[in-house]
Amino acid sequence: MANHPDRIVVWPGYFDLKTSRRSGRRVSKNRSVVNPSLDGLAYAARSAGIRKMKREENTSHPSRPHAQEGRLWISTADALSATGADSKEGILQVIGSAWNSQQSEAKAAEKAAKTSGPKAGDKRGQSQRKSFKTAKGRKPSERRKRRK
Repeated sequence: MANHPDRIVVWPGYFDLKTSRRSGRRVSKNRSVVNPSLDGLAYAARSAGIRKMKREENTSHPSRPHAQEGRLWISTADALSATGADSKEGILQVIGSAWNSQQSEAKAAEKAAKTSGPKAGDKRGQSQRKSFKTAKGRKPSERRKRRK
């Protein structure tokens, strides 16, 4: 790997909630996320204020060669000025906070949508909960007798 003093490499594995610190997670658990992806990392970095970045798909971290997670190259000067941090660890903490809050908001919105039920025009969603209405006011047992 070439030395690039003007760029920082950020891997999605740094933010994996299921990974231990010893295995490669670099942020605290309250700033880590479930199932980190390169797209989510880029979106979180952009929401943290970082604008100059480059994605590399299907690249594996040297200590995790089996996972083709990809990496994100971030401009050091842009990241330090946008986040107000003074080191790479500070930048990772800011990105992790933004990503965790995005994921928790999405989970809360999904839960609220699930509890509210289907919308008024959603025929497919409404058809899942059909009530058993009787035909022409007859009881179901009378309909069975009539068919025989």
